[in-house]
Order: sequence, then structure tokens, then C-alpha cells
Amino acid sequence: MIEKYNPSEIETKWQSRWHQDQLYKVTETSDRPKFYQLTMFPYTSGNLHIGHWYAMAPADVHARFMRMKGYNVLHPMGFDAFGLPAENAAIKHNIHPHKWTMDNVEHMRPQLKSLGAIYDWDREVITCLPEYYQWTQWLFLKLYEAGLAYRANAPANWCSKCQTVLANEQVVDGECERCNTPVIRKQMEQWFFRITRYADELMQHEGLDWPERVKTMQRNWVGRSEGAEISFGIEEYGLDEKEICIFTTRPDTVFGVTFMVLAPEHPLVEKLTTPERRKEVEDYVNWTRRQSEIERLSTDREKTGVFTGAYAVNKLTGQKVPIWITDYVLLSYGTGAVMAVPAHDQRDFEMATKFGMQIKVVIAPEGYKGEPFAQAYEGTGTMINSSQFDGLPSEEGKKAIIQFLEKKGFGKGAITYRLRDWLISRQRYWGAPIPMIYCPKCGIVPVAEKDLPVLLPEDAEFKPTGESPLKYCESFVNTTCPRCGEPARRETDTMDTFMCSNWYFLRYTSPKYTEGPFDPDQLKYWMPVDLYTGGVEHAVMHLFYARFFTKALRDVGLVKFDEPFLRLFNQGTIILNKQKMSKSRGNVVSPDSLVAEYGADAVRAYLMFIGPWELGGEWNDSGLVGVARWINRIWSLVLDESCGASPVTQEKEIRRQTHKTIKKVQEDLEKIRFNTMVAALMEFTNYLAKVKETSAVSDNPAWKEAMESLILLLAPTAPHLAEELWEKTSHSYSIHNQPFPAWQEELVAEEQFTLVIQINGKLRDKIDVPVSIAETEATELALSQEKIKAQLKDREVFKALYVPGRLVNIVIK
Repeated sequence: MIEKYNPSEIETKWQSRWHQDQLYKVTETSDRPKFYQLTMFPYTSGNLHIGHWYAMAPADVHARFMRMKGYNVLHPMGFDAFGLPAENAAIKHNIHPHKWTMDNVEHMRPQLKSLGAIYDWDREVITCLPEYYQWTQWLFLKLYEAGLAYRANAPANWCSKCQTVLANEQVVDGECERCNTPVIRKQMEQWFFRITRYADELMQHEGLDWPERVKTMQRNWVGRSEGAEISFGIEEYGLDEKEICIFTTRPDTVFGVTFMVLAPEHPLVEKLTTPERRKEVEDYVNWTRRQSEIERLSTDREKTGVFTGAYAVNKLTGQKVPIWITDYVLLSYGTGAVMAVPAHDQRDFEMATKFGMQIKVVIAPEGYKGEPFAQAYEGTGTMINSSQFDGLPSEEGKKAIIQFLEKKGFGKGAITYRLRDWLISRQRYWGAPIPMIYCPKCGIVPVAEKDLPVLLPEDAEFKPTGESPLKYCESFVNTTCPRCGEPARRETDTMDTFMCSNWYFLRYTSPKYTEGPFDPDQLKYWMPVDLYTGGVEHAVMHLFYARFFTKALRDVGLVKFDEPFLRLFNQGTIILNKQKMSKSRGNVVSPDSLVAEYGADAVRAYLMFIGPWELGGEWNDSGLVGVARWINRIWSLVLDESCGASPVTQEKEIRRQTHKTIKKVQEDLEKIRFNTMVAALMEFTNYLAKVKETSAVSDNPAWKEAMESLILLLAPTAPHLAEELWEKTSHSYSIHNQPFPAWQEELVAEEQFTLVIQINGKLRDKIDVPVSIAETEATELALSQEKIKAQLKDREVFKALYVPGRLVNIVIK
């Protein structure tokens, strides 16, 4: 009797041995080619659920495979440790965020280790520790020196529950992405990064093996628009400003302007509003301040607006048009002013219809006979009612109008973007302090590099006041100016936590380095990341910011590459009861009890078998039980010496199945098709079990090769089981230092194929035939089949068409 498979005992044994022997320690001195594979590090929430494992286990399988393929693989792990949840926990439970976070790290680290991954824990990074955020602050200063970080007064997204500012990307359907509280707009002094300077470059993905949908999402987020800037005159009001400048993608419609629209926040509103309209305008401006940006841009919302009492001159027509304000125009987009062409823009059409303004058609669709529009026509057509431009196709008209504007000095061709500079200020404690000082004499002064890190004080009070707790911590706020030595005050905002994940992948290359954020030589060896895996939900946040940050560091001379991640793979989502797993829904599955009962290898294998990794799948306990049975079957197959009494007569077939499986498993691992890879291993296991039932396989070379290959093929997926079986079959330690098995092409070539037999193009039969069969033989064989003879009877065969390797089509009259 063979001993029972005990996953808990085996996995504990090998994890301890691997750690003791530093089996997965990674250095830059290897003679192997490097392969940097990274999976997105987890937030320190306190508990990993099976959804986390779904991101990490398959990634580890691929990293192990690349190691067996002869690469020097860096596959590190760490913790994204700053952020609101820790601070909210501090307020709720009267516990310091540092303690809450580090307690969570201490709980999560063993959970991660139980996975049995090849993480080199000597390279762990924790973003909330001073040895990390010192360099986050240092990198901020480098961007400030380069003019890429600046402070400005601007409207910000404000979450009243989280009591902090949110970036545009963190607002989902007008609500805070974390707590679903409606977001309002609030004017505040904030710190920004000039991400817009990289707008065009961030739209380019040449040389990157990324999912097309992520590239499309990023290009759409940048929102590059080509059109024209056009000025409308307001000289009659005696202001310093003599014109209102607008941007439009449809300069061909400029002759159809019947009113102008300003954003309620536009500085000209106060200057242009006439006395009799002032009360109504001020009330409307105050009302819009309570609306979120998403609400204001909603297309199904009834249009609102107020007339300012002022007019602007359309310089191309000489006509005066009324100036309105409305909430669907944003100061943060374009110039905050819009030329309204109701015949050719649906928002303007609804506005004009509601308030009784003129609708002038200037682009005629095909077959247009002058009838009023029931809704705006936003397509292309022929220009009409447009003076000398009448008759031009609208696309040609755009170019002609721009040339005319530039000739007259009324405007010019222009490009604008949806993308806005990245707001990084957060009015919270638990984040990297922004290393800036405010001096009454010197103004805004950066903290001296020698004084970094600016440490978070331990005595801050956590109260949801709407301002950073740091603001009330005198020991933190009060300092001296680095320039003049006079009393000064520190910045009390902290950085958006995405700032920490902007560069963690760089720190992994040299996490103990103390002379800078990373060792330049080690960075050169490892970067860029060869394969990055994680969720698609980060497409326009982390992935976008990390690309910007890499390009910014390149431009300040700190890195010498353009892109951080050469290949990106987005895994899908594990769902339970038709919902994504989350603590708030209470539908999470913990890996701890599953590992205790079935073993990490079974859980790893099931997560890959559940479905294509990029699509995700439904968690099902019975599916895990089935995979655990398969793991036990392998254990018995390899170690049970009892077998059939008949001599092995199918050695060639055993070798063929072995090499076919090697080829299939390798190709699936290369293409990240984990579910079909596991299926191939299961199929191979079943085949070998049947052979063993009938044949005496002891000491048979083909069987020995099959057993060795099976264990090696299992090593990336079930590393503990493979290591134990490798040892028990008298092989030298460790299987994870062995090369991945290779297949012989002549053994995987098919000797037969299925010949399809058709009559007049309709399938009538199938037979297996040799690959080498000739046309004459194939035709004769097809005609001799009983099913075919029955179909033909006395019918005359007109001809037979042979498609090599596929079919014979018998044509009858």
C-alpha cells in the first residue's frame, strides 16, 4: 500500500525547504536571459480571498514555466499600503493606521506564502514604510524641478463621506468609486502633475503587446480632438478681454451659431452679466456648484440655462448672438465656452427648443429639402446658408473655414484633449506627505533632499473634518524654511496612493538600495517588465499613470526606456452567485480553509481549470473536489507499483502521447491558455492510468519517460506535489531547477487523419485513413464504404473531388 497523499504535510515541508535553501532568490549575476514577470500587488485589506489567488496563482504558474524554460525570472511581491481604508479604520476603531496596516500585512504575507509561489521575499516592498515613501517624495521633487508638478486653484471632485478629493478616474457615474457617495465640485488649492504634456505619447502603444480594449480605453481617455479655435467679439463691453475663444470640432457649422454658452464658473460670467440678470445668474451658478461633473454631462438630463444679458459677435457673419450659461459646459474642458449650433448638436438643439432660440441649418443631409429638423443632424453633408462656402462637402468645408479663419485672424486650426492634469492632493493622513513648505518670505519651497523623508507624525488625530489631520498636528506643520531659515508651514496634503504604485515595479529591482529610488545598474538589467498581469479595471488609472510616470522619469534622466510594461495580460474575475466577489457583498471565499482541506496545489489547478484566464469563471466547490481527486490520482499513478500483467505492446503510442502532451502543455503555457493546459494533463493522466491497468510497465523506458514528463509538466501548476514525487522517484533535488521537457517533432506528427466523405457536398460518412494516402486510394476507399454504396445505389458518379488531408466529395447526377 502506498502512503496517503497529505497535501498539508507535503506543502509545509517543501515551502520550508525552499525558503531555507533560498531556492527562489534572484540575482543579476545569472548567465540566463532575464524575464521580469509582475502581477499587481494587493492592497493591505487584511484578508486575501480566492479572487486574489485567481490573479496570483496562474501568474506564478507562468513565471515557474519561464524559469524552467531557462530564464532568470524576477516575480516579486509586496503590498500597496497607503489609502483611505486604513484611515477610516483608524477613525472607526481608534487604532493607528500604521498598526492596522502592518497587522494586515502580517496576516496577508503567510496567506501569500501558502500559495507556494516563487516570490523572492527579500525583494518585498511595503509602500507605507519610510524607506519606500522617502523615494516617493524624492521622485515628486524631481518632477517639481522639471516643471511637471505644480499647485493651482481648481474645481475638485469632493467626496463628503471620505472627506477627500478624488481624481476624475475615481468618480464612477457621479459617485465615489469606493463608497458610492455622490460627488460634488469644490474649488480648492491642489497639487497636479502635468500628465497632459504627454497626451499624444500616451495614445501611442507601438511595440506593446497589450489587449486592444485597454489601448482603446486609454486613447479614449486622452480624447484627442482636431478642430479649430474661433474667437467671438465682445469689444463693446469695454473689458480687458476683447473676445471669447471657443474650440470646436465642427468649424464647418460656424455659420449656424445662434447663441453662445459659457460654463457657469467661467470668469467672464461675472463681468458680462447685466445688472437685471445678475440675481438669476448668481442663483444658477450656485446651483451648478452642487452638481457633479458626471451629472452635468448627462445626455438624458433636461437642459437648463440662464441668459446673461450680453451678446457676442460672430465675426464670420457679423451677427450678434446671446451669451448664456448652462451646466453642460465645463470650465475644465476646452476653453469653458461653446458656440451653440442647435441644428447640428443635440444638446444645443434641446436648449434652443426649450428656450425658443433660432435653429439654423447649415449642413444639409442627402435629400434635404429645407424642412425643419425634428432633432439635430450631427452627420456630414453639404454646406448651405454659409456664404461663399455653400455647396462644399462638409469635410472639405472644415479645411476651407480654418484657412479662412487664419487668413482673417479670427481663429486657427487646433487640437484639444479630454485628458486633464492629474490631481494628486488628498486631504488625508495615511499617504506620502507632499514634501513642500510654505514660507511667508520665500513662497513655495521644496523640502531639501537631505531632510527626506518627511515623516508622518504618530500623534495625529483622526477626525473627519474635511481637512487633512496633519493640518492640526503642530509638531508636523511648524517647520523652518530651507532657504531663509524663518518659521514656515508644511504642506498638509498627502499624495494620491496611485503615486506609490506609479513606480513600485522599479523599486523591486533593488529594494534595499539607499542611494536613490533604485540602483541604476539593476534597473537597466531588469526593466522594462516583460509580462504584467492584473485587472482591466486599472486601464485608465494605474496603468495610465504608470506609463506617464515612466515617461516623466525618462525625461528627467532617471530611466532610459519609454514604457514600463512590454506585455499586458488582463485576467478575468471569479464570481460567486453571479456576482463579483467582494467583502461588501459578503460573498468572498477564503483560500485558507480550502488550502487546509485540499492543498494549495489543488486550489491552484482548479483556478486555472475554471475557464479561460482572461474571462474568469463561476466558483464551484464541486469543481475543486474533482480537481483534488485528479491530484490524488496522479499520486497513486506515480507511486503505486501494481499494474497489469501483460507486456507493454504500445511503447510507440505511449511515447507519442507523451510528446503530444509536452507540446500541448508548452504551447498553452506560452499562450496563457491555462484551462486547456490543465485539461491536457488530465487527459494524459487518464491515458496513462488505462495503460497501467492492462500492462506491466515496470522498467519500461517509454513508461519511465512518460512518468518523468508528467511530473515535470506538473511542476509549474502543482509545485509541491511535483517536488515530492520527484524526490520519491529517486531524482535529485530540486525539480524546479530542471529544464522543461522537450518534444520530438517526429513523435507528435499525426499518422492518421479523419477523411470526410461527402455526396454532392453533404456529409455522409467519416473514416480514419493514413496521412500518406494518395488521391486514388482515398477515392476508392470512400466509394467502398457501405454507407456510401447505399446512398449511391444505381446513381451515376459524375466525378470525385479530393481535398488532401480533408475530404472526398462524390458528385452524382
